[in-house]
Amino acid sequence: MSHTVAFTFPATENREAASQDISPYDEGAVHDSFHQLIEEQSWLAEQEEVEMQNLAPRGRENLAYTVSPPRRTEAWEAPGQMAEHPDFSSATLRILASMPSRTIGRSRGAVISQYCNRTARLRRKSTRAPLQEVSRSARPSIRQLDLDLDSSHEEEDNKRSLLVKELRSLPASQRISMLRTMPLSLGEKCKLRQESSGYSGTLMKPKTRAPLSHCSRLKYHIIIGFRNLWYSLLSLRHTLQPWHYSLKQISGRFGSSILSYFLFLKTLLMFNLFLFLLLLVFVVAVQAAYPPTTPNSKAFTGLEPLTGAGYFNHTLMYYGYYSNFTLNDPCAFSPNSSTNCRQGRPVHLPYNMPLAYVLATGVSFFVTCLLLVYSMSHSFGESYRVDSASGDLAIKVFCAWDYKVIQKRSVRLQSENICTHLKECLAERRSRSRPLNLCKRLQRLAILLIAWTLSLGIVLGCVLGVHYFSIYIYQVHHEKLLTSNYLGKEALLLALPLLVSLINFLIPYIYNLLAAWEKQESPVLEVYVAICRNLILKMVILGLLCYHWLSRKETTSEMECWENFVGQELYRLVVMDFIFCLLDTFFAELMWRVILEKKLQSKRRPEFDIARNVLELIYGQTLTWLGVFFAPLLPVVQIFKLLLLFYIKKTSLMRNCQSPSKPWRASHMSTIFITLLCFPSFLGASIFLSYTIWAVKPSKICGPFRDHETIYESGKTWVLKLEKSNPNLTWFTWIHQHLIQNSFFLFLIAGILLAVIYLNFQVVKGQRKIITLLKEQIANEGEDKMFLIQKLHTIYGK
Repeated sequence: MSHTVAFTFPATENREAASQDISPYDEGAVHDSFHQLIEEQSWLAEQEEVEMQNLAPRGRENLAYTVSPPRRTEAWEAPGQMAEHPDFSSATLRILASMPSRTIGRSRGAVISQYCNRTARLRRKSTRAPLQEVSRSARPSIRQLDLDLDSSHEEEDNKRSLLVKELRSLPASQRISMLRTMPLSLGEKCKLRQESSGYSGTLMKPKTRAPLSHCSRLKYHIIIGFRNLWYSLLSLRHTLQPWHYSLKQISGRFGSSILSYFLFLKTLLMFNLFLFLLLLVFVVAVQAAYPPTTPNSKAFTGLEPLTGAGYFNHTLMYYGYYSNFTLNDPCAFSPNSSTNCRQGRPVHLPYNMPLAYVLATGVSFFVTCLLLVYSMSHSFGESYRVDSASGDLAIKVFCAWDYKVIQKRSVRLQSENICTHLKECLAERRSRSRPLNLCKRLQRLAILLIAWTLSLGIVLGCVLGVHYFSIYIYQVHHEKLLTSNYLGKEALLLALPLLVSLINFLIPYIYNLLAAWEKQESPVLEVYVAICRNLILKMVILGLLCYHWLSRKETTSEMECWENFVGQELYRLVVMDFIFCLLDTFFAELMWRVILEKKLQSKRRPEFDIARNVLELIYGQTLTWLGVFFAPLLPVVQIFKLLLLFYIKKTSLMRNCQSPSKPWRASHMSTIFITLLCFPSFLGASIFLSYTIWAVKPSKICGPFRDHETIYESGKTWVLKLEKSNPNLTWFTWIHQHLIQNSFFLFLIAGILLAVIYLNFQVVKGQRKIITLLKEQIANEGEDKMFLIQKLHTIYGK
């Protein structure tokens, strides 16, 4: 037989009593009420002591009904549950069972009854008196445990109808707020909302069987149509994002570590699109509208897409094709016809191609720098704000599922994604803080010193080989130019890019052997070491090539445009890098998978090498930034390369590769990739371009700056001409003199950027400290609750 506890309190009218009705989600009010209850029960402890001792066994028997429905009775009678708190008395257990965290949400009738009383009090504004002021007969007594604990179905229906009646009497906003705070299921809330509002359905149609009028039907059809259109637009938003489903699929099957590579590729694609659009609008399209008078004398042979020379040498592809005069000035095309110049109308908006060329390049680099700094700071904040794997694990377990997903394919994909992320979190927790003894530490230190000595020695040998081979190729190419052997020159142009790409293709595998010998415990650290070694190799070789290009400009400019030669070299490096990426995908992934399955009869597949593939992306983007001044259409080549790489790498990943043997989270990898892209790559390209503009003498036979000593000094001449042609542009002259020519302004901009990075770092650091303090506070709250429980046990254990 079930029993209930009757609580009788005198209800008094008071306007401030609304605060006495405590919501189960109001933690502060629950703590205050719990503290007040402890004080009141401490005052009454002596008076209730006899009553507790007489009814302790009976209270423990009926406690199972108080805490849970009748189906949980056997669990409470089991000795395992009582062994959880063996030292607590029945009174302490009774108060623990009466806590909101133990009772809210278990009995629907209790919740409905509670909120029925709450809605009534919102209108009556009633309160209760403290227990000290209530007569003994009106206090809650354990003697009343012989009554029903759970209300019957009839009583629950009566309370439900009473709750619906009370909800109808409330205003609409207050009714909705009350329904939201109820700890009931969504279905129960919908039923209560429909019954209390008198409507049903999603469109709030009135419950009537009378036929609707034509206007009402038209109105409902219009509403439904607009709602479906809105849902379609929301789903289209995800479709418009490039590779949305592909990235989800990769994340579900291979985890966030491999996903970081494809996200980085997508970021590079956006940078190149911006660079190409800016140069297309202000430089390439304008020059195409006013082509030079000299035609292209070389025919297309078919080798130009591979070598970048020949027919491409006199096209929009390279620096030497662009004019060094004002394009829309009629005197620029016919300088001898002075009569036409006098009769023609003055040009109000002259378009100076040299000025547009250098400004478009400078603005593109400046905006790219801002975007990189913003991306780096944003990624840094996202990745380092929360660094607790346990918290991520709890969030992933309890809050990861998206209940809006209904398609089988999406459900399977989301399930794989959650499973992979859980593996990553658990693997990271297992790999934490494994202390080593002194002997093993010395052994590991010796292995690391030997491995790094070998890797740096390999870099030194490769750099010396490229240096001497470049000198030899330059001498042979100079002789071929004199003999004018076309096929020999075309084949010779590919020798140096072939050697550089071959080094970048083979050396990472040697680094992988060193990494296998080192046996890093953390896969994240292994990737970082591989990235560092490959980055040193690639950047040192590129720095050597840049030195050779600028040191040979005097000899090269005697026969051809040295800016075109540098642009062709960078174009060939980009093309050869793409070819070796395809070869790496074919041999290292496809052929190795076939050998493992067919010859070795193994179920294992090759793993996706994140470090090597990411460094290939950074290397290709560095080549693009180095060559954008000498080949304005080089970003187009990089865009096609990235698009093809995405689909080729994705297909090879799905068919030939397996998931990482050591699952690990790439929470910081995106930040590392953006940082490497910003400082070694973009900063190096900016230094090279700045040195070219400030100190290098341009060619005298080609390009927009053929008549000037340096590109930087030519700016003064252009600004003076612009001021003479249009006196209203004196403000631009002031900007050029006080901002562009003043080095203090450049240092100021650099200082502001560094200050922004530092401030973002400090903000994230402060957020991490706050998170740590909040976690400590949560732990202290748990200790406080245990202290209160011990106090209750002390009070009732007397």
